[in-house]
Formats: sequence, structure tokens, C-alpha cells
Amino acid sequence: MGWKDFIMVDNGTARSAISSAVSRPFPSSVDVRPADDIGLAEYEAFCATAIVGPAQHPLWIRAWIEASGADALIVMMRRSGVPVFALALEVVGEGPFQVARFPAGDHANGNFAALAAHAHQLSEADARTLCAAIHAARPDIDLISLQRQNPTFGEVANPLAKLASMRSPNVSLAVDLSGGFDAVLSRHNGRKKRKKFRGQLRKFEEVGGYRVITASTPEEVDGILDAYFEMKAARFAEKGIPNVFAPIEVQTFFRRLYSSCLHLPADMRPFELRAVEVEGGFVAVHGMSHTPHSILCDFGGMRETAAAQCPGYFFDYLCIEDACNQGKTIYDFSVGDEPYKRSWCDVETWQFDTLLPLTAKGRAAWALATARAHAVRLVKSNAALWSLVKQLRTKVAGTKVQPHQED
Repeated sequence: MGWKDFIMVDNGTARSAISSAVSRPFPSSVDVRPADDIGLAEYEAFCATAIVGPAQHPLWIRAWIEASGADALIVMMRRSGVPVFALALEVVGEGPFQVARFPAGDHANGNFAALAAHAHQLSEADARTLCAAIHAARPDIDLISLQRQNPTFGEVANPLAKLASMRSPNVSLAVDLSGGFDAVLSRHNGRKKRKKFRGQLRKFEEVGGYRVITASTPEEVDGILDAYFEMKAARFAEKGIPNVFAPIEVQTFFRRLYSSCLHLPADMRPFELRAVEVEGGFVAVHGMSHTPHSILCDFGGMRETAAAQCPGYFFDYLCIEDACNQGKTIYDFSVGDEPYKRSWCDVETWQFDTLLPLTAKGRAAWALATARAHAVRLVKSNAALWSLVKQLRTKVAGTKVQPHQED
């Protein structure tokens, strides 16, 4: 049985058997344990010297578990008894299926599992070992679904890259910071960008100026996030998009995440919350992740006022300039294709998904997930069709809010 049979790539047939995989001898060993205090301590110890993406960082995992009560697991692979790879997962119900995924679901983007500095990509035998161990520890899990994975972290290849099932349907956009901020502007219509920035700056000066606040206390975290959640609720309602920040466990998670970093020196915090304040209120907010080589804008929101006519653009300008000053090589806008990102970005990354069925039900879940990803990719690759979908979505949203407007 080849690996393509086992993971059932896009054009394959669902004909693998988990029993065959479980019965084989493997060169690596895998431990699967609950993400309790002992499991998290072991994971944190490994990640202290490993290469790990922000959404698999121990602070991210602990904050999500504490906020959501997630049914979470720590998967640790060893070679000759030495840890080389670790994966934090949460098990969620998706219809009739039990799915193991990256903790925090759609909020986890650009995923990159923890990898020892000397280790390499997982082999087919490693993958079979991984699946067998998870299946033995948790036979209720039907499917391992690892979505939105970055193919590299800096210059390090993703350990799961050889196990990719399909390309993710959404592109991730980033800015190459080579040469510093002046060089970035020279590659992206710098004269127009400087003029737009100065125009917004004058508007702010007319009302007393602006402040950029980096949250340094739990109270600042709460105040900035309160403003952000209000911004996104209004924006999503306007566009007819489900508000993924509405659930209380999501809001609690982000409050815990950014507060959990405050005990660290400012230049060592992996997660950071920033905002632009004008006339006593926040007009732009960014939630950011820091890596040795990049800054990721995990989310952003803005509120336009008479003085703040393009606060989102103004804040992007400042943050990209700051990333250059810090010596970063990439400013990453993360997943999503929007005009404001395109105005800056010259790096496209197509992330990948890994889907590993562990049961007969898992093979059905794999088929449904694959079909859905194909459908999303088809719609978004057709500019006219995607524009029509967004127009219809906005029109439906307007219809829904109309009765309230008349009250």
C-alpha cells in the first residue's frame, strides 16, 4: 500500500485500510497523551528549542484549552528515544464525525508543527506510525484534518509537507521586506503611498494627533479587544459574513493569549496587540505574531470617522515600516485575498491541507472535506463568480438588518 493510497489524494480512490497500517512495524515511536498539565509541560519543554509556528506555540495552545475547555491531545514523535516532532490537536465534532485539528480551528493560520532543529520531514513510515498511535489512543477519532499549513518556516521545510493531501483554497499574501522600508515603497508605488499616509496624518494632527498603543497591561488588552470585537461585528454584519469572533470562548481565548505574554520582555513576546487611538477612541487594531524572521498580522479591524478616513491603511504603513526597522524579512498579512493586501504584497503562498482518515467514517469525512475544498477553490478562482457570491451575500445581509433599521 503506497502513501497515496493511505491519504487518498485528490485524484485517488478511498481504498486504504487502517488495520493494514496499524499492523506494520515502524522505525519511530509516537506517544499520545491528553493535554493536561503534564502533557503541556512536556510540550512546552520540547518547543523551547524547537522550530514552531505561532498557532502551535505553547502559549496559544494553553490559552485555547483554558478558554474553550477543548478536548486536546499532545502527540510526540521520538527517534531512538529523542523527541523530534510534536503536534498539539483538539478533537471536535463535525456533524457525525470526530475530527482532530489544530487548536482554535479557523483562527489558526499559517500552521507549522513543532520540529526539532536537526529533524526532517516525516516519511511515509512516520505518518503510518502517527496515525496508528492516534487511532490506538483515541479510536473515536475519524479524521485528522490539518489545514492551512505553511510549506516553510523561514528556510525550514514543513515536516508534514510530503503528506499534503491538497492545496488550501485560499492564498496567503505577504510583503518582501528586502532592502528596508524605502525599498518596499519603491516596489509598491511609493509616491502614492507616502501621499496617502501624509494626508491621513494631517487629518489626525487637526484633531490633536494619534497614539499607537501596544497593549502592556490586561486592562489595555481588554480595551483594545473590546473595540476590535465591535469593529468586526459591524463589518461582518455589513458583508453578510458569519462573525467568527462572536463566540465567548473565542473572545476569552484572545484575551488570555495576549495577556499571557505580558510577563515576557517586550522584544520577546510571541503575540502582540496594537491599536491606533484618535480622539480618545481606537480606530484601528492589529493582532500580531512574531517569529525570528517575520511579523504576521493575524487579524485587523478599523473604524472610520471624520478624522480617520483610512485608518487601516495608515496602520499597515506604520506596522510594515516597524517590521523593516526590526530587521524582519517578511510582513505577512496571512490568509485572504483583499485589494488592500494586494496593494502591498509581492509574495503569494499557497498553504496545504493534510487529511488522514483513521476509520471508515473518516474516509467519508475525507471525501466531504475534499469536495468542499474543491468547490471553494473553484468559486474563488473565478473572479466573476466570486464577485457575484459576495454581492449576493451582502444583499442578503442588508435584507436581514432592514427591519431593525426601521424600528
